[in-house]
Amino acid sequence: MITKREFLRMAGAAAMAAAANPVRTFATGVGRPQARTLKNFLWLRPSIAKTPDDWRRDFDLWRASGIHAIVPEIYNGRQALFQSARLPVRAPWLETALPLAKAAGLEVHAWMWCMPCLIESVIRTHPDWYNVNAKGESAVDKPAYVDYYKFLDPARPEVREFVRDTVRELAAIPGLTGVHLDYIRHPDAILPSGLWSKYGIVQNKVYPPYDYGYTAYSRQLFKGKTGIDPIELKDPETHAAWMQYRLDSVVDLVNDYLVPAAHAGGKQISAAVFPGPSRARVMVRQDWGRFKLDRFLPMLYHTFYEAGPEFVKQYTEEAVRTVSKPVHSGLFIDPLDAAAFTKTIEMALDGGASGVSIFDAGAMNAARWALLAKAVVR
Repeated sequence: MITKREFLRMAGAAAMAAAANPVRTFATGVGRPQARTLKNFLWLRPSIAKTPDDWRRDFDLWRASGIHAIVPEIYNGRQALFQSARLPVRAPWLETALPLAKAAGLEVHAWMWCMPCLIESVIRTHPDWYNVNAKGESAVDKPAYVDYYKFLDPARPEVREFVRDTVRELAAIPGLTGVHLDYIRHPDAILPSGLWSKYGIVQNKVYPPYDYGYTAYSRQLFKGKTGIDPIELKDPETHAAWMQYRLDSVVDLVNDYLVPAAHAGGKQISAAVFPGPSRARVMVRQDWGRFKLDRFLPMLYHTFYEAGPEFVKQYTEEAVRTVSKPVHSGLFIDPLDAAAFTKTIEMALDGGASGVSIFDAGAMNAARWALLAKAVVR
């Protein structure tokens, strides 16, 4: 818990630094000559127990410490934190927070889950919307890894319309800067190696229980085009057309449905994506280098991959080479000590990032806010 005295001291020091040089620019580290202006993001899961005054204090501290945009989790696949006309609503937090964030100088990008859907009425009335693995098991009945991995089929038109309509609702909210997509992919075919022990598995290759995309809809569509039922493939990983079909199903959902919906409402659109996209294509069938987004927040959680901070630089560089829009390196900070925290930020910026995105607000404390300000506010 940050005390009032700590808050005032930190906010004052960081604000003075920001005032001295409010915009920090860099020459890129991957051969691009143009300068970068940093914009730093912060993912957060809002507490509806906090008062408006609590949020004012948080927002002021975050902005003074070098955060320019917040990414609050507004739809978690089960409940919404805005006044939705179609999703179960937990509380209208977003509408309350928007003017407070604006007063603090913060952009707000609404973080929404895309493929996982835990709404009971959808599960009950549309079980055919859900993804299916290579064993023929539905994510409704046997979700991979954890119960909330009840993923929808990104290829199915009704699913695309359902996800698009959430983007449309958010894009219609005045004062919101952008919509941020999460879980915009298939379930993990291969987890990061640092998580294998947590789930008691070894994934040295893709195994059928974790290989998704085999819904009746997609099997029929693919067979109609190729004459092949993909569930009968002996080695689906080496079948280029079947892999491409699954990659395209997500790319088309983003580019043909979600991006136009956000832009029609005058909003930016971004996404939390996996490292790569070279690695992302294999791990989660996510070819995000083809997403027509306004910015990218790759989740470069190097400890998940049993790697050092250099992992962050490597995959930041790949992202910057791949897309022509800003890349804000996503950092998982919970296990990092002070030196590693600072080093990881430096690796992202050295890799050419247009800023960092911190996961998440709950892992920050007085010491980390001071370190962040030192690293990015000069």
